[in-house]
Amino acid sequence: MEPGPFTPAAAAHAAAAPDGHPDGHNDGGFALYVHWPFCLARCPYCDFNAHVRASMDQARWRAALLRELDHALSEAPDRRLHSIFFGGGTPSLMDPDTVAAVISRARRHWPRSSEPVEITLEANPTSVEADRFRAYAEAGINRLSLGVQSLDDAALAFLGRRHSVAQAEAAIGLAAATFPRWSFDLIYARPDQTAAGWRAELTRALAFGADHLSLYQLTLEPGTPFHGEYSAGRLTPLDGDAAAHLYDVTAEMTAAAGLPAYEISNHARPGQEGRHNLVYWRSGQWVGVGPGAHSRLTDAAGQRLARRRHRAPEAWLAAVEADGHATRDESLIPSGDAFDEALMMGLRLAEGVPLSRLARLGGADRCDGLVRSPAMAGLMDLGFLAWRNDRDGRRLTATPAGRLALDSVLARLLA
Repeated sequence: MEPGPFTPAAAAHAAAAPDGHPDGHNDGGFALYVHWPFCLARCPYCDFNAHVRASMDQARWRAALLRELDHALSEAPDRRLHSIFFGGGTPSLMDPDTVAAVISRARRHWPRSSEPVEITLEANPTSVEADRFRAYAEAGINRLSLGVQSLDDAALAFLGRRHSVAQAEAAIGLAAATFPRWSFDLIYARPDQTAAGWRAELTRALAFGADHLSLYQLTLEPGTPFHGEYSAGRLTPLDGDAAAHLYDVTAEMTAAAGLPAYEISNHARPGQEGRHNLVYWRSGQWVGVGPGAHSRLTDAAGQRLARRRHRAPEAWLAAVEADGHATRDESLIPSGDAFDEALMMGLRLAEGVPLSRLARLGGADRCDGLVRSPAMAGLMDLGFLAWRNDRDGRRLTATPAGRLALDSVLARLLA
């Protein structure tokens, strides 16, 4: 059923929603992202801001992160903190003392929201890093995200990973014994992967009893070694139909195990969703520190601001030591772009995106125009989009078929 027009009164109600509400009201929450750019080796599929370094001055980096964190308070005052995420790179190469210092400084700057702050650290499951898990828990990490990527040794070698399946299993067991919440990642839709092979691997993964799994299809990102191999004709990706079938297998098996997809690539038991990434997908606010970190903040007038730090680690470090921060560029996001971004991120979620959020970011007229567009009607008729109602009002959702074809759905909606 088509909703009525989104009125200015409804938009005003949306703007008055509680600040930092943790469960999907308009603000979407406030988060801190901390980027640690260093790795022991570069994975051939990775396009993140990651750099191989044999060693680094941990004390110097700790001081710089804290200094930029102090500057970040001036960029985002009067917020209530929902989550902290240490990403990379390989954050489990950070000294636990650095992790503890950043957490302590962040807690001093921003009081927590009504819920305990989710504090996640990404880790690789090599034995050296796994031995540090207890120290990270003592530093304040309460959620670990393990980059397992595969439970097949041949696939791990193909993906350029430095650990074995045995090391991954040991790290999963230690994470379960050490942290109140933990998750791990797998990459599927690899070249020549069969449905039977993926079913066996996912069955093994589900047997660990995790409350959250991130299951990503392999993508050949420009600038990565895998993309170079593909361009040279030395790597053939899995064809689209086979990859779509594996996506369906993934949805079926995780739902049956009690971990339905709450986002295209993320699966969790109800209540165990990753709260940090929900801030992104719900168009909340976040501040980033560290090389290449991004921020999205909303000012008192409701305008969205984008900010990015220097990407190169040495340039970032020098700028912070000289100026207290390493901001590379910042700009106001036009309301139309903020609307498009909220739609693109929100439709990744099974819960969809409230029209009130779209109207707050892009205006009631823009929202009403989308609702009444021929593209919307056509996508509804095809079964790719649907409406639902909840306490946030009318909400636009992508169906499972729509999330599978989301790039095409968004292209039609935003044309």
